[in-house]
Amino acid sequence: MLAINNVEVVYDRVVLVLKGVSLTARQGAITTLLGANGAGKTTTLKAISGLLHAERGEVTRGSIDFDGTRLDRLPPHEVVRHGISQVFEGRRVFENLTVEENLIAGGHVQKDAGALRRDIERIYALFPRLHERRHQVCGYLSGGEQQMLVIGRALMSEPRAILLDEPSLGLAPRFVDEIFRVIAGLKEQGLTVLLVEQNATLALDFADYGYVMENGRIVLDGPADTLRRNSDVREFYLGLNELGTRKSYRDVKRYRRRKRWLS
Repeated sequence: MLAINNVEVVYDRVVLVLKGVSLTARQGAITTLLGANGAGKTTTLKAISGLLHAERGEVTRGSIDFDGTRLDRLPPHEVVRHGISQVFEGRRVFENLTVEENLIAGGHVQKDAGALRRDIERIYALFPRLHERRHQVCGYLSGGEQQMLVIGRALMSEPRAILLDEPSLGLAPRFVDEIFRVIAGLKEQGLTVLLVEQNATLALDFADYGYVMENGRIVLDGPADTLRRNSDVREFYLGLNELGTRKSYRDVKRYRRRKRWLS
């Protein structure tokens, strides 16, 4: 349903960040985008959701299509209306609003009050902890609770595709487990899920298909099981050697200097 076709992104009309990126995220599947910091993963998500202009960036070549609609020419609010929501890295809640007020803000495209209430109850069913905290100001929530909230808020627009940027970042394992349980459930509901995640092991455990990005380019892709067995991915992203034992941080740094797929 979601296709990025040979996309280039330039910031400030000078800095070329994405250099001909192409990828496809299928309906009812989790597609993960792996790569080191600065590889261009978040820029790819912002190109889809129309948020580049706020940072003086633009798609200068290629196209982004979703279910027959060209997205790269649309402003962000129109992208949302076409069924795409993005969950940002860093849990950007409205800190002075309550949990429920944050959810209402996420449902701004919903015109029917009854439907809005049903959507809120649906989010509470996904995340019972949010129901317990529904009248609490969000600035006092834990990091895990805030992550639940931003995912719930994104789902309030009833998207057909959701873009997730580092959903496990800085969270305790019990919150990570709960959040990825919900992400797996979104796939079962038929959503298109595009996941950016630094924890490559976790991402490949849940994803159906993956892409590896380096320096603004896609350098490797394939089914998640295939990538998990790939020796380069195991070395550079999973930190494992050929025997399956974990490498030291010093070893991983040395291996990063000789990425075989770029030679």
